[in-house]
Amino acid sequence: MKPGTVVAVVGGAAATVALAPVALGAAGFTSAGIAAGSVAAKMMSAAAIANGGGVAAGSAVAVLQSAGMAGLSAATNVALAGAGAALGFLGRLF
Repeated sequence: MKPGTVVAVVGGAAATVALAPVALGAAGFTSAGIAAGSVAAKMMSAAAIANGGGVAAGSAVAVLQSAGMAGLSAATNVALAGAGAALGFLGRLF
């Protein structure tokens, strides 16, 4: 594998793992709860309306809020690193 490809793969993996928590926070899924007026708040509102007033356990909103509060699991970080590495590799092809 060419050195530039290795850099792209490793960089993609590292960037994805590092930026996932930042993206969660920017969307409003914070360690203090869902931020008022954020994308997360709109998602929670829509989910609550769709479910008759509550957010279903295991729903996308519930999973993202859990990740925002507790952080990402090791398995999730491995999956994100794999996806980032694949994107970095594909980016070198085009």
